Amino acid sequence: MRVIRDSEFVSETDRGAAAAIGNFDGVHLGHRAVLDIARDHASRLDAPLGVLTFEPHPREHFAPDAAPFRLMNAAARAHRLSRLGVDKLYELPFTAALAALTAEEFAADIVARRLGLVHVVVGEDFRYGAGRTGDADTLRAAGDAHGFGTTIVPLIDLDTGEVSSTAIRTALSDGRPGDATRMLGHHHRIDGPVIRGDQRGRDLGYPTANQSIAGLHPPRFGVYAVRVDVLTGPHAGRYDGAASIGTRPQFGKNAANCETFLFDFSGDLYGEELSVALVDFLRPEAKFASLDALIAQMADDCARARAILA
Repeated sequence: MRVIRDSEFVSETDRGAAAAIGNFDGVHLGHRAVLDIARDHASRLDAPLGVLTFEPHPREHFAPDAAPFRLMNAAARAHRLSRLGVDKLYELPFTAALAALTAEEFAADIVARRLGLVHVVVGEDFRYGAGRTGDADTLRAAGDAHGFGTTIVPLIDLDTGEVSSTAIRTALSDGRPGDATRMLGHHHRIDGPVIRGDQRGRDLGYPTANQSIAGLHPPRFGVYAVRVDVLTGPHAGRYDGAASIGTRPQFGKNAANCETFLFDFSGDLYGEELSVALVDFLRPEAKFASLDALIAQMADDCARARAILA
């Protein structure tokens, strides 16, 4: 998959895709439906399959002081889209200049002239242009005027309700990773490098791989049964484990992070890339009366996680 970040200088080989447009935060089942229809059009038109998205997320541009809300960072999103067979990822910088474009200017200048998209696919709730004045219907009209086709995809509903990034965030905040999984079509993951922590887990007999969750929507703080993909280094592979997400109240005030204990593993993971999938919520974060009580609870957590993952 090629990632194109500068819409001013797009080579001819990178133009002419059939593309899904959106933020694709989480790459959930609704996004997959839009992408699958774009794939059908790409095949019919003998065009590359593309995704047009933005970085940072527009909400980060308009509300830079808002609480973290993203389900995945840009690298994780790109990795997921690549696995789904996307040929061209147009990851446009969401700047003040881009935000100021009218709906007509965005369709004419970005979609048609710069990227030369031959067909675009959007969800029925799609909004674009300064003041969010453009919608799926105005995009279809713009396509008729500027030479690209447009398909509008209805939103997906499950028994639990409408599939959306907002609904997924709510499920994660409530400690319902299973419901998030059903809407995502895959487990929610925390992706990123292993960073150095305080090494307390090692002292307690449970060495952990620590990851920052800065900038991401925090799941409910507590302990989870997890599946871990070590993506780089000599220990690359898949492992089962238990992860604690939160501020570690046993040891005072700390920045929230994700600490994962990999079962039946021995080795150094510092600096390696991990993808930690939340399978099930075991219990809320807590402060214990003693370290012995904490260690006993960690043993129980690991036993429960092993049973669930088996």
